[in-house]
Amino acid sequence: MTNGLAGVARVAGTPLLASDEPPVVDLRDGTDSPFVFLCEHASNRLPHALGDLGLPAEALERHIAWDPGAAPMALGLAEKLGGPAILQTYSRLVIDCNREPGLPDAITTLSEDTKIPGNEHLGDAARRQRVDAIWAPFHAAIDELVEARIAAGRPTVIVTLHSFTPVYRGVSRPWHVGIISSGDRRFAEAMLAALRRDPALVVGDDEPYSARDNVDYTIRRHGFERGLPHVMIEVRNDLIRTPGDVVGWVDRLAGALVESADAVGMPARQRN
Repeated sequence: MTNGLAGVARVAGTPLLASDEPPVVDLRDGTDSPFVFLCEHASNRLPHALGDLGLPAEALERHIAWDPGAAPMALGLAEKLGGPAILQTYSRLVIDCNREPGLPDAITTLSEDTKIPGNEHLGDAARRQRVDAIWAPFHAAIDELVEARIAAGRPTVIVTLHSFTPVYRGVSRPWHVGIISSGDRRFAEAMLAALRRDPALVVGDDEPYSARDNVDYTIRRHGFERGLPHVMIEVRNDLIRTPGDVVGWVDRLAGALVESADAVGMPARQRN
């Protein structure tokens, strides 16, 4: 383990991100499509100022730091269906952009059974710095894109891509894919119906997470609160380990998304 806590102590008065570090928002333009694809946990990157948060390298490869496979699914769907994509490029351990920033687990000190030393004993200034540097720009970028679409009268469906572990705290999870909504189930019900026609799939309805677990911030803010159709898609991460796996899930999800968009009156099509 490197001295990952050295940077944490010097946060005050120091920018969280240096000028040579990647921007927080990875925005990919899209063509005419109702879908806006989002990925809050696309990367396990840490700002240089935070070192390694006191964690060994292997911990940063685990699901506690990001959603493996989620970013390539989001980009694959954007390419196949023509929608724009917005990805957040730093680890959820810095701050979870799918949480309200005031919640304790937005900057968690314990993820699953792993302590995050670099997140312990943070003062208000250090927490605010992470909100301002990472959380706020990500959601501002989505606001700008979605508001521009609404102003232009463009149909819009908010779709967030995630992955989940096959075993959580010793308990196996049977679902291959989960569909989560926030307040308005129209689009989620259509997705469930489309995916459940495949008898080989175990499809979770608000599983393995739901709004009760405070995981619906992005779809609630950018979808439900604007009256837009929305869905959060969770795919079990052992099913999307290879590029070929991802392609298969992109094809499966694209078909379900197009069918569901038609069902809610926002016709969509796939690219050949």
